[in-house]
Amino acid sequence: MAEIVPLRRNLQFQLLWIGSAVSQVGMELTKLAMPLLVLALTGSPGWAGIVAGARTAASIAAQLPAGVWVDRWDRRRTLIAGQGLQTVVAAALAVLILTGQVSVWHLIVLGMADGVCAAFIGPARTTAIRGVVPVVQLPSAFAQEEARGHAARLIGPPLGALLYGLGRAVPFLVDAVTFLVAMLCALFAKVPRRAGQRDGAGQQDGAGWQNGAGQQDGTGQQGGAGPQDGTGQQDGAERPAARSMREEVAEAVGWLWRQPGLRAVCVVAMMLNLLGSAFLLPLIVLVGERGGSALNTGTVLAGVGIGGLAGALLAGRAGTLLPPGRLTITFAAVFGLSIAAMALPFGPWWPMVPLMLFSVTTPAFNVVIDVVITRLVPESMLGRVDAALSTVGFGLAPLGPVVGGALAAALGGAASLVVIGGLLLLTSAGAALSGELRRFTGAEEPDEVRR
Repeated sequence: MAEIVPLRRNLQFQLLWIGSAVSQVGMELTKLAMPLLVLALTGSPGWAGIVAGARTAASIAAQLPAGVWVDRWDRRRTLIAGQGLQTVVAAALAVLILTGQVSVWHLIVLGMADGVCAAFIGPARTTAIRGVVPVVQLPSAFAQEEARGHAARLIGPPLGALLYGLGRAVPFLVDAVTFLVAMLCALFAKVPRRAGQRDGAGQQDGAGWQNGAGQQDGTGQQGGAGPQDGTGQQDGAERPAARSMREEVAEAVGWLWRQPGLRAVCVVAMMLNLLGSAFLLPLIVLVGERGGSALNTGTVLAGVGIGGLAGALLAGRAGTLLPPGRLTITFAAVFGLSIAAMALPFGPWWPMVPLMLFSVTTPAFNVVIDVVITRLVPESMLGRVDAALSTVGFGLAPLGPVVGGALAAALGGAASLVVIGGLLLLTSAGAALSGELRRFTGAEEPDEVRR
């Protein structure tokens, strides 16, 4: 059995990680800069919500076709092309701002283009990680992914506010550079083009070990290609070319439907993403109502990164504390209490504290669910199932910024946060009533349970 290379020496994974870390910093700094730009152009939180919602809606609409495309085509080229197009979109927006030609419809159209690119990049990255990281190292890999995300959330918002203060176009210029760096990292990483493919040296892509090619992993189970998927065909084997996109999507959705525990997690995630995308605009309004500046707002949002980095240190062991189902219920409750607590009248800096508290639990939830998905899903349909999960989980997310903007305009920042936090607590209470969710351990369920 080939020796498993330590994750820190897995050059393919580390290049993917570095590229994503850099590009996510760019996305985080524009996450604050974009609503500030819309508010400067229109003075309306509602328009800021529409701009953010349009991007999310475009990403969700493209998810299922993107998942099929990733499973059918060259994953490496898909990843590189998506990041290259994101570079062009960010650069185009910066040019429009610099020339004074930017308007709200530009922001909507370019945001939607970026969202479509993100829809392809997401499943392409998931399959790339599965292709270069052994199954036994997936918890560590996803914990490192979480640390990357929260480090970006720590650096991005205050940096975005600082760069926005230097000039409205500056954050978007920097964003274009970060996407270019991510594209180059993906280019040099040389991730597997297809599931189970061998590189030019006759060795499995994945730095000397065989995951997804029939060799056993550290658990003694066949990795990726050993188990058969829902068609009776082995993972990694070439699927019939005659199958339509609808049939391939139906296969992935059918597999997901036969996993009742994972299905219940998706329903809860749908509400979490709806309400989680709704609180940002009320929070920005709240800090402004209390006399905070743009830099103050960016620093408050950095609380997500501080808490997340602390949580990422424990995320690899999170699966031993609570099973995935009960962890989902607990996470929703902590999320709701934290959002409502932001409204307490302790000044413009106070929301940073509850942001840090709930962000400590976020990596545990994300890592556990990501590991469950990558272990359960047959590799030949990983792109499609990942896209289906994203489509369901983020199905209502485009409404979040719109709802948040409307609440902030009608009720103000504090009352809006109380409403959103209360709805999250109701979500947690409803989830606790689900027997399928309470029993969900992340293990593959036997056929009699699925039926």
